[in-house]
Amino acid sequence: MNETPEKPAAAKKAVTKKATAKKAVAKKAAPAAGQASARTTAAKKTATKATAKKTAAKQAPAEQTPARKPESRVAMVRRARRINRELAELYPYAHPELDFTNPFELLVATVLSAQTTDLRVNQTTPRLFAVCPTPEDMAAIDPERLEELIRPTGFFRAKAKSLLGLSAALRDRFGGEVPGRLEDLVTLPGVGRKTANVVLGNAFGVPGITVDTHFGRLARRFGWTTAEDAEKVEADVAGIFPKSEWTMLSHRVVFHGRRVCHSRKPACGACAIAPLCPAYGEGEMDPEKAKKLLKYELGGQPGQRLKPPADYPGQPAPPMAPPAAAS
Repeated sequence: MNETPEKPAAAKKAVTKKATAKKAVAKKAAPAAGQASARTTAAKKTATKATAKKTAAKQAPAEQTPARKPESRVAMVRRARRINRELAELYPYAHPELDFTNPFELLVATVLSAQTTDLRVNQTTPRLFAVCPTPEDMAAIDPERLEELIRPTGFFRAKAKSLLGLSAALRDRFGGEVPGRLEDLVTLPGVGRKTANVVLGNAFGVPGITVDTHFGRLARRFGWTTAEDAEKVEADVAGIFPKSEWTMLSHRVVFHGRRVCHSRKPACGACAIAPLCPAYGEGEMDPEKAKKLLKYELGGQPGQRLKPPADYPGQPAPPMAPPAAAS
């Protein structure tokens, strides 16, 4: 009778021993699992560090490349004048790309050239000058008639107002003649320094720098100036070149800007002065692709003048197509 209760006690002891053994195993396993987890975390950190080092190693050359040595004023002037000589060889036929036969026609054409192409102006002025050959004629024309004649150039109302004003000023203040001084020209309606310099340089032989959008863009790309203001650009460039070069320099730079060094995609791979240009590489580098970007005579296309100079190597521009007949 006494043996029966002893069996459960023995069983309890056995169960207790098994539980104790399991706990001991669990305790031993826990540090092992923790160590494995720690090893995994450490391995991930090591891998992350290795990746970071590789990335840093790849970036290091670009980041550690020394900055270009600043160019001295003397070196810049020498390089700028060499660019001018190279452009003179490239464009020995550079010229104003507006058709004109006298100072008045050049003045009018230059005013009309704002916000449009010289080609469009050249296609428009033959009809205009047939009707208004002199300042007196233009000052007396009906404004609506003038607007209609110059409509193809755009902004025709504002331009008509300027042409009427400057024509009346020439008639009343200058005896119907275009003055040959900058101080007088800039007093005319619609005439600023750019227009005045165009007229002075090409109609009167007075040196002047013409800062249009092309000239300003290239002057900055060439490192001649950092200015955006046209008058500041003019002053900076005037300090680099002798006065005798100003007019032809303007033509050469504008020629290059229109044919090669475009605003959005310069044809760097086809540029003859690439070794002298700090901005080389901003445009298309592939020579064959760059050649396809060339314009006017360099691209085998007509120029902007209907009556270009005799030494111009390209084709004349076509006249404006006559308006379609009303049906």
